[in-house]
Amino acid sequence: MLKIATLLTCHNRKEKTLNAMKTLYTALHNTSTEIKLDVYLTDDGSTDGTREEISKLYPEVIIIKGSGNLFWAKGMRKSWENAQKKEYDMYFLLNDDVELYPNVFEQILLTHSYSLKTFNKSGVYIGATEDKNNHKLTYSGSVILNKFLYTQERLTPNGNFQQCDIANANIMVVHNSVVEKIGILSGEYSHGVSDYDYSLRANKNNIPVLVVPEYCGHCEFDHKDIYEGFSEMSLKERKQLLYSQKGLAYKSYTKYMRKFFPLRYPLVVFFGIFKLYFPKTYLKYIRRN
Repeated sequence: MLKIATLLTCHNRKEKTLNAMKTLYTALHNTSTEIKLDVYLTDDGSTDGTREEISKLYPEVIIIKGSGNLFWAKGMRKSWENAQKKEYDMYFLLNDDVELYPNVFEQILLTHSYSLKTFNKSGVYIGATEDKNNHKLTYSGSVILNKFLYTQERLTPNGNFQQCDIANANIMVVHNSVVEKIGILSGEYSHGVSDYDYSLRANKNNIPVLVVPEYCGHCEFDHKDIYEGFSEMSLKERKQLLYSQKGLAYKSYTKYMRKFFPLRYPLVVFFGIFKLYFPKTYLKYIRRN
C-alpha cells in the first residue's frame, strides 16, 4: 500500500478549502491504486469557520493551528513538519484553491514510474492547472531561458513527461527519497518563491523535476498586477508594498536571487531601490522592457 501525506495551509477561504478537500477525496476514490492517505492542514488563524467545518465533514484530517502570521510557505512547512512524525512514501503539496481532477493520482504515479525507469531515481512531480472557463494554463513548471534576465517558459501539458527548472507547488508531489536528500521547504521564506527554491534545489541535486502529461486540476490565476497604481502611491505606500509578503516581497526575492542567480542579484537590489524613488521611470522604461 502506498502511503501519501497531503499537505495544505489555509486562511479564511472556507469554501475554496472545502472544495479542494472534496476533490482530493474524489480523486482518491477514483484511483485503482491502493493508497493510504493522511491529510495535514495548517489553519493559520481562520475566523470564517474553516477549521470547524473541516473537523465536522472530515474528522480524519489532522488540523494544526497557526498563529495567523505564517503565510503560505511557513504554513506548508508546519504541515510538512507534522507529517514527518510518521513515515510516508510521498508528500502531496496542495494549494487550498485547487479543484483537483479525478486523474491526479494516476498521473502522479505514471510520472513516478517514468522517473524510476528513465532516471533510475524518484523525483518531484508537478501537476499543471488550468482556468476552468477558458482552459488556459495557470500554474505549472517552467524552463529558465536566460538566467541573467530571468526569462522563462511555462510548460503546458502535452501528453509527454517534461523536465522543468522551477515549479509552482499548487500541485506538487515529492517522493520521500527526495526529502531524505534535500529536506522540506526552506524556512528562509514566509510566502512566495519557496516552491521555486525547492525545485531549484532538487535540480541542483540531480533530482528529476517533472511536469506530468495531463492537466491535474483547475486553479484560477489570481495574481493581479502588483504594480497597478504604483506610481500614484506615496513613498511610504510603495515601501510597504515592496516589503509586503503578499506584495513585492523584496527581502525574500533578493534572498532567492542571491542564492540561485548571483549575477542577477545586484541588479535586483538596485532596481528594488530605484523603483521606490523613480516609479514612473521604472514602469515606463524598465519593467516594460
